[in-house]
Amino acid sequence: MRGKFITFEGADGSGKTTQIEKVKAYLENKGYECLLTREPGGSNLGNKIREILLHYDGKVDDLCELLLYMADRAQHVKTVIMPALEEGKIVLCDRYADSSVAYQGYARGLDIERIMKLNSIATDGLEPDLTVVFDIKTETAIQRVGNEKDRLEQEGIDFHRKLCKGYLELAKKFPQRIKTVDANLSVDEVYNQVKTLFENLGL
Repeated sequence: MRGKFITFEGADGSGKTTQIEKVKAYLENKGYECLLTREPGGSNLGNKIREILLHYDGKVDDLCELLLYMADRAQHVKTVIMPALEEGKIVLCDRYADSSVAYQGYARGLDIERIMKLNSIATDGLEPDLTVVFDIKTETAIQRVGNEKDRLEQEGIDFHRKLCKGYLELAKKFPQRIKTVDANLSVDEVYNQVKTLFENLGL
C-alpha cells in the first residue's frame, strides 16, 4: 500500500522543523515507518544545490534561483520521495512545491501560474496528502531566526511579510490539502494543533 506524503511549510523561524521531529516520534510510536526529508537538500545532489541556494555569496537571478529549486525537487521526488511512498512509508518533508510559490512567486514577484506549471513538471504531478502551514507573525519569525542567517533569511521584512501572506493565500486556494496552525503559541500548543490534523487524516 502506498504511503502518505505530508509537507510542512512556513517562514523560517516558524518552528516547523521542531514540529516535524515531534510528529516523526509520534508516528513511529504508533508503529509507522517514516522518512524525514527536506527541500532543498533531500538528496545527495540536492545537498550540493542547497549549498548554492542558501550560501552563494554573489548575485543569484530570481529565475535562476527558481530553476535551481526545481532541479533539486525533480531529483528529490524521483530518487527519494517516490521510492519511500512505494515502500509504504510516511514521508514527512520540510518544504516542498508550495515554498517555490510563496518565496519566488508571492515574495519575489515571479509569475505564480508559471511556477505552478514548473512544479507540476518537477514533481511529476506528485501532490501531498496534507500540507501543514505554520502561520506566524513576521516579526516573531525573524526574531526566532537570530543573527546567523542564510541568503534568503537575510532578505528584508517586506519580503518576509509577502512570504507569510503568500502561504495564507495558498491555504485559501487549496483548503482541502493545506491546513494552517497558529505558530505564535508555545511548542506544545502548536504540536497539539498538528497532532489533531494527523488524527483527522487517520494517523
